[in-house]
Formats: sequence, structure tokens, C-alpha cells
Amino acid sequence: MVYFFRYFLLGLLCFESVFSLAQQYTLSGKITEAKGTAIPFSSVYVHTTTQGTSSNIDGQYKLSLPKGEIELLFSAVGYEDRKINLKINENTTLDIVLAPKIFTLNDVIIKSSGEKRAEEIIKKVIAKRSTLLNEVQAFSAEVYTKAMQKLHKAPRRFFGRDVATILELDSNRQGIIYLSETESKLDFKQYHKVKEVMVSSKIAGDDKGFSFNKASDLMVNFYENILFEDKLCVRGFVSPVADNALSYYQYKLLGTNEENGKVISKIQVIPKRKHSPTFNGTIYVVNNDWRLSAVDLSITKENGMELIDSLNVTQQLLEVSGIYVPQSIQFSIAGKLLGFQFSGYVLGVFKNYNVRPNFNKNFFTKEILKVEKSSNRKDPLYWEKHRSVPLTEEEFNNYLKKDSVSKLKASQKYLDSIDQVKNRFNPLQVLVTPYIYYRSYNKKSITFDPVATSVFFNTIEGLGLKYAATWRQGFDDGKYYSIKPEVRYGFANEHFNPNIKAKYLYDPIKNATVAIGFGSEIANLNAQEQTNLLQNTINTLVFGKNVAKFYERKFFNIEASREFAPSFELKLYAEYANRSALTNSNFTNFGKNSEFTSNNPFKPDDENSLLFPNHKAFIVSGTLAYTVAQKYITRPDGRFYMESNYPRIEFNYKRGIKGVFGSEVDYDFISVELYQKKLQLGMLGKSSLLLGAGKFLTSEKLNYPDWKHFRANQSIVFNPDERYFQFLDFYVFNTTKQYFEAHFQHNFGSFFLNRIPLLRKLKLEEIIGAAYLSSPEKRNYNEFYFGIKRLNFRIHYGYAYDRDMLIKKGFKFSYGFNL
Repeated sequence: MVYFFRYFLLGLLCFESVFSLAQQYTLSGKITEAKGTAIPFSSVYVHTTTQGTSSNIDGQYKLSLPKGEIELLFSAVGYEDRKINLKINENTTLDIVLAPKIFTLNDVIIKSSGEKRAEEIIKKVIAKRSTLLNEVQAFSAEVYTKAMQKLHKAPRRFFGRDVATILELDSNRQGIIYLSETESKLDFKQYHKVKEVMVSSKIAGDDKGFSFNKASDLMVNFYENILFEDKLCVRGFVSPVADNALSYYQYKLLGTNEENGKVISKIQVIPKRKHSPTFNGTIYVVNNDWRLSAVDLSITKENGMELIDSLNVTQQLLEVSGIYVPQSIQFSIAGKLLGFQFSGYVLGVFKNYNVRPNFNKNFFTKEILKVEKSSNRKDPLYWEKHRSVPLTEEEFNNYLKKDSVSKLKASQKYLDSIDQVKNRFNPLQVLVTPYIYYRSYNKKSITFDPVATSVFFNTIEGLGLKYAATWRQGFDDGKYYSIKPEVRYGFANEHFNPNIKAKYLYDPIKNATVAIGFGSEIANLNAQEQTNLLQNTINTLVFGKNVAKFYERKFFNIEASREFAPSFELKLYAEYANRSALTNSNFTNFGKNSEFTSNNPFKPDDENSLLFPNHKAFIVSGTLAYTVAQKYITRPDGRFYMESNYPRIEFNYKRGIKGVFGSEVDYDFISVELYQKKLQLGMLGKSSLLLGAGKFLTSEKLNYPDWKHFRANQSIVFNPDERYFQFLDFYVFNTTKQYFEAHFQHNFGSFFLNRIPLLRKLKLEEIIGAAYLSSPEKRNYNEFYFGIKRLNFRIHYGYAYDRDMLIKKGFKFSYGFNL
């Protein structure tokens, strides 16, 4: 016992010694101008180091420092730096007043004019652009991020839902709707190699959630020729120091100022054309080095932005070992959309740099962000100590309000009360949108199909009803299973077709699922099923055309998919089906004339012709898909892929096996498809490309549902997917042999229309496209089209050629979220 107390006391003494060495004190205060106006997002750093922080939007800062004498550097874009020597031995409050930088124009500059001198400086920066772009070969840093989004105005109801209740707004339908903070360890290496580990994450009111902030998203480099490509608009925005910047901008030297022995030029950036994809604001250039030290630039909706009205970017750079790295960056947004008026910001503070890290060969992978499981378990004391940027009073109150009820919000009583509001039944709403019944406490929900898409009409079933409800059970670890029963009844042919499908996601990290289905259904003869029930109903009743053709099948299938490595997905599928051909039962439409044809597309005038005999089929297939260089995020609740700039390659093998359960089919089919969804072409917009080829290796016995079907279209309303043919018949030109297809589409992103005053306000985007098909049934089939797009709506005019002969032309209209 004596020895125990001896070592216990010795341990206490050691702990006290270590604690005294590591003891930290808090320095806090407010950074303002002389008149007391707060200077937001100012930088506070220990001089000659990369240890520091940033002030919040109200100018308040807080920094944790060790005991002793220290020299601090306070800086902000457009203000004089201020150095303060301070002795720290207790928690200290220090308010700082920064003076605006006085940028003066000497006689030489005045005589040569500010515009001419500014252009001379910019030309020197542009001459070094490519060198400066890759100057930072690698670094490691700690990054603090904060994101806040606020609603200033909102409608009372949105799609039948009470907005104030769902978004937890005040009585004026205002308030912070998202507040999040993170701390990350960020590693970077040229070219575009990133590895980020999120060690702490906090979301107001959600103590189990993980922030979607990414430090790597804040790495904006203005030495890039184009920034924000396909993010704020299709084409992106030209940097003020891009190779071709002089074609887009005018410049004005506002003055020079000496800072730490270096002359800094303040240059105003002025777009030559008001509606061009450009920035406006000021940049700061280090003379003789001819590099940027800071930027304060803005974009507005006049520059072509979608969805938001304005974006301001403020970035400060820090010199470390002779090179410049980001010190802090802020994005501030504002806008109006669908009755919502909003604003917000995202900021990042970079500190504790190592600009000469030593990474091993396999350090960087396609995993660009890993969120640690314990990142959301940090208590308020941790954040009080580690938070780089102080909370504003509004943010503090938002945390206090939402976090104080976070445990209550997880209780069954609270969640049931919220569900009671969300579950209110609105007859008008369920006509066009799904109705979801929530049981949030148990992570259960039931989704009921909208009525408008459930009632249909076709020549096979006449008036029909197809209705489904999906029951979903979720779990804390991201796993879930769903069960979807469906019924379909045609009043003309009096066929009742029920089926049920179930799916289980058992490994969110590897996207591993297993699914089964059985029952009966009326299926489209073309497995790609290009037209939905509503579109076909309109074609049938209004235009008197039965474009879609159907067959009936009783089936049992099972499917399993899993990623055995990141971006490598393997899918296995097996199905047994009893298939039956169908004939028309109803020939009614609203008009006097109709062009109804047989359900057999090869014999349109023979109503009694069956496309294939009744038969049984047992089919197995496997699909291996790989997306080249696809990056991803790993979170405790799953793996999330980023959109790749490289192609997706998909290999498929399908086998019809004769004799199994009486199966009568016997064939082998292979195919390969290469799909490049996004290919950025700078100011000319973006393209997409698909190349596909396949062949039946054997075809001893197969029926029409087993043929290779193409993504075709015969309707005025079409699927906006760029992989579709726009005029090809749904059924006639599918193949039992071999094929090659190619699709190309390009979006110019208002490159031409933005130059026309009367049209530029509409923000229309120009679309062109082409498609090609070659098979024994359809050799050298070509399509060409051109049109315009606005958000989710598109119209174009196209031509279809069979070899060199024009066979179809006309307008097409679409709505959707594709290119």
C-alpha cells in the first residue's frame, strides 16, 4: 500500500508538470475600424508561424495560446497589418482597431494612368501564372470550417407542408436552417491529390449527424484559368489572371502600399461586358514577385449564375517558406428561389502548415475524405477550446436552442409530434406527389404512389390502375430494408397483376444489397421502357397512338450487388419467368381518328398476331462496372461517390439456360459500354459521350424479350438522358446479332445566346447532339439535333437519317435533371 501511494503521488507530480507546460490561455476580443464597425473574417496569427484563427462575421476572434511572451499579427483584406507584442499568463481580452490601407498613386503612375499601369502588372502576373499555379507542390495543414445558412423569408406552405414547422423557423418564418463546424487534417500533393480526415464534426440540433463540409472544397486557386466549372453555371468563370483575362477584363490601379518590405498593388477588376462569365472586385498583387496576396471578388446572377443571386469570395494568402498558401477563405451567398429568400456563408481557416511533407508512395488514394466515427461525439467544452472562429450571438443562440432539445428531439414523444405535422393528409398534394407516412422514432416510413401516375390507359388493358406502397425500415448504422407490394388491374382485359419486391442494404460502406421479387406484371416489350404510363396515356387518348407495346409475365428473381473494391461494382442477377404475348382489348380515344396498331410491332395491321409463343425462361446475368479515377467520401453511414471526370466502363454477360425449370431459351450475350458523363471544355461548355457494343455469341433459342433493346423514343416528350436515341422506333430495330452505338451531346452554357440582349436574361443554354447505330437490322442510322435548355426543361429540333435518307424530323420536348 505504501508503494501504491508513493507511485500515485509521483504520477500526480508528473501530471502537474506536464499540465503546466501544456497549459493554454484564451485570447479573445473584437477587431474593428476606428469608428467601431466590425471587420469580419480578419486573420489573427502568431507572427512568423502558421498558428492562427479568423474573426467571425461580427469581428470577434478567439485564440488559444501558451503562457509567455508572444507577437501577434492582425490582418484583413484592405487594412493595414498590425503587430502586437503581448505577455500571456491568464485569459486575456484584447480589442484591436485596424486602419484602412492607404494605397497611393505616385507621379509616375498618375502620368501613365492607373489603367495602363494596372494592365502592365496583370500581364506580369499572367506571364508567371502557370508557374504559380503549381508552385505549392505539397502541404499538410489543419483546417477549421464553418457553414451557416439562414432564411430571411419563406412561404407558409411548400408542397402542402408547413415550412416553419419542418425547418424550425420563428413566427416570422425566419431563422438559421443549417449551422455546422468541422476540424480536419488536410494533405495535398500535385496534381490534385487530396486526403482529408475529419476529426470533429458538429451540426446544430443533430448530435448524431456528420457534416458535409469539405476542406478541399475551399481550395480555390485563382491561378486556374476557369473557376467553378459546372457548379454555379455550366461554363464556369474566367479568373482575373487567366491566360486570356485581358479579353474579358479592364483593370485600374487604385494605389500601392508597402507591407513587410514588399510593395502591394491594389487593382480593381472590371468586366468588359456586363453579362460575361467574370468576377468583379479587387485583387492585391505583390510587386516584383508578381503574385496574388489576397482577393475580394464577387459574381452576380448577371454573370450567368443559376439558383443564387450573388457570391462573394474573399481569400487571404500566407507566405510560408517563400511560397504562398491559403490562410483563410470565405464564400458568402444570397438569393431568392421559389418564395425562399436566403443568405449564408462558408469559411475556412488553414493553420499549422507543413509545406514540405514527406508522403509515402501509397499515401494518397481515391478516398478524398474520411469522417472518423467519433467526430460527432465532441462535447461543448471541446468546441469551446478548439473552435477557431467564435460564434456570433445568433449562432450561439441557435446552438443553445437546438442542442438543448437534441435529446428531446430524439425522444419518441417529440418525434411523434413532428410526424403528426408531416403526416397530415392533403388530397391535392397526393395527386401529383408521393404521400409519405413517417414513424421517425422507429426509423420507419411508408411511401404511397401519387394518384396522377397510378391511373393510366392503354390499348391492352383499357383503363387501368397501378398502385404501390413502399415500406422502409432504417437503422442507426445506415442499413435498411424495404418492401414494396404493387397491384395492377386492367378493366378491359380484366387481368389482375400483383407482385412484391424487397431490398436489403446490409453494408453501406460497400453499397452491398440483396433484393428479391416475385409475382406478375404487365411489362414493356422494350426492356429499356422509354415511355412512362402517363406519357403513354396521353399518346393513346389524345393523339390516338398506342406507342407502347406490352407483354405479361409471372416471375421470381433475385439480385445481389456489392463493391469488392472502391469504384468496382459487381451485380449478379437470376430470374425465372413465364411470359405471355398480349393483344389489344380497347380502341377508345378522345378524338374521332386514331392510328392504333397491333401489339405486335412487326405486324401492325394484324390484331390477332402474337409476337412470340407463351414460354418459360431462366436467365442469369452479371455486370461488372468500373468508374475510372472516381473519388469518394467514407463516412460511418456509408460510402459516397463524387461525380467523376473520367469514363464509366460496364461489362455485361447474360445467359439464357435451357432445361432449368422447363426453360425454353438458350443464348449467350456480351456487351461493353463506355460512358463519359461530363467532359469540360472551358468556356465552350461541357460534353457527354457514350460508346456501346455487343454481340449474341449464341442464339439457339430466344424470344423477343431477350433481344438487345435500345434506348429509343417515338414521343414528342422524351427522356432527357443523353444516352437515348430521339427518333428510333422502340421495337422494330432491336437486334439478335451484334450492334455498335454512339451518342454525343454538348451544352454550350449560353456561349452564344448570352451575347444577344433580348435573350440573355432568359439564361437559355444551347444544346447540340448526335447519335449513331449500326446493326444488321439498322445499318448506319444517324440522328442530329439542336435546341435550348433552361433548368429542367428543354426543347430541340432534330433529324433522323437511315444511311443518307432523311426519314424523320421534328420538335422534341423534355423535362428532367440531366445535361
